[in-house]
Amino acid sequence: MLFLVISLALTSPLAQAATGPLELTNSLVGFTAIALFVLAYALVMAEEKIHMRKSKPVLVAAGLIWFLIGWVYVQSGMPNEAEHAFREMLLEFAELMLFLLVAMTYINAMEERRVFDALRSWMVRKGFSYRQLFWLTGGLAFVISPVADNLTTAMLMCAVVVKVAEGDKRFINLACINIVVAANAGGAFSPFGDITTLMVWQAGMLQFYEFFALLLPSLVNFLVPAVAMSLFIGNRTPKGDEEEVDLKRGARRIIALFLLTIATAVACHTLLHLPPVLGMMTGLGYLQFFGYYLRRTLPRSLERKREHYTMTGDERRLAQLGSVVPFDVFNRVARAEWDTLLFFYGVVMCVGGLGFLGYLSLVSELLYGWDATWANIALGLVSAVIDNIPVMFAVLTMQPEMSHGDWLLITLTAGVGGSLLSIGSAAGVALMGQARGYYTFAGHLRWAPVIALGYVASILVHLWLNADSFHVFS
Repeated sequence: MLFLVISLALTSPLAQAATGPLELTNSLVGFTAIALFVLAYALVMAEEKIHMRKSKPVLVAAGLIWFLIGWVYVQSGMPNEAEHAFREMLLEFAELMLFLLVAMTYINAMEERRVFDALRSWMVRKGFSYRQLFWLTGGLAFVISPVADNLTTAMLMCAVVVKVAEGDKRFINLACINIVVAANAGGAFSPFGDITTLMVWQAGMLQFYEFFALLLPSLVNFLVPAVAMSLFIGNRTPKGDEEEVDLKRGARRIIALFLLTIATAVACHTLLHLPPVLGMMTGLGYLQFFGYYLRRTLPRSLERKREHYTMTGDERRLAQLGSVVPFDVFNRVARAEWDTLLFFYGVVMCVGGLGFLGYLSLVSELLYGWDATWANIALGLVSAVIDNIPVMFAVLTMQPEMSHGDWLLITLTAGVGGSLLSIGSAAGVALMGQARGYYTFAGHLRWAPVIALGYVASILVHLWLNADSFHVFS
């Protein structure tokens, strides 16, 4: 029970910034709020068994928790306090949701333009075995995530795995676990690799170059479970034909626009000191303009292709022209994983409400009044229960006096600790939606022990490799 209370309190993402003026941690309202959240999360974890989408219980729990808070504050004559706290949390969630929405839209657009089908076809024709695919997607996730952020990278690699190994539930589950671990580990040593590292850098706790001290610990975190899981993958090759898949018109340019969108988001933060979501939403505008261009030029393009295929006698491609559908960016937006986005809303508001009730400050005093190093290790474990973003937000708001080594440690543990459970990071939650039925909470949980070995090994490597940094205080 104590672990549950600690995990709930520490995860108050936004509420940590605004603990309410009323002390409600020992009240019936407070205990009821905790019970509601625990019940909602139990239903989330049982999603595979009860076949209920994970957003439903947390949405209801969030509403009930804030109904309780609003009622208490109205009765106390302070309705504005609760309203202000809720609006603060809603703003923070909106930034996260819009960031995710743009990333999902681009991935859906690339899928519609057959980018992943073409990549799958290339991998099948290359004859990669399942084991090679496992290492290829995991390695790419580790390498790309420091630049493109762990969530986006995980979604890209997951799309490839689902396409290549279509129908092979066991392999897709293992590959998705490996991708989540790799993407979270790769994102831990770069300011742009994870929202948590971005928070630490933006808060000025670590300089840009100091994050790279976590490269080797992050690599160890990825390799230890990857080696163990790879031993259980047969050296088979995916089923499929050797037919080459043609990219739809504009596919490569959409990939380029996606990279430009990421660059715009990075530039917004580094050059203009504005939230990265501004760059992402601007990137959505790039895609909309390009979609307009594709629709306007579609008749001319079809006519040229029809003439060319008629001259060459390519009946197959000529027949395919009759099924061409104009590109519509809003169809891609509609196909975003809304269950995942609504799940994030429910979690943020639930945990935010618990923090506003006062649980976060209560437990933060307990932890950092103990020992910073052990507290940071414990917080990494807590991040596996709910999410790593709230944990880091809470620590940055508390701003305990810690050495550079400890700030690096909490950056590492909050980033890779979320890999212990599928619900512990944005990458894991997103992949549960993207690979629904293949990658599940229970499937990830079975491999938690070997992921925990990687977690412990990465901490030990950091304590050994960066021992001198524990004597330098911010």
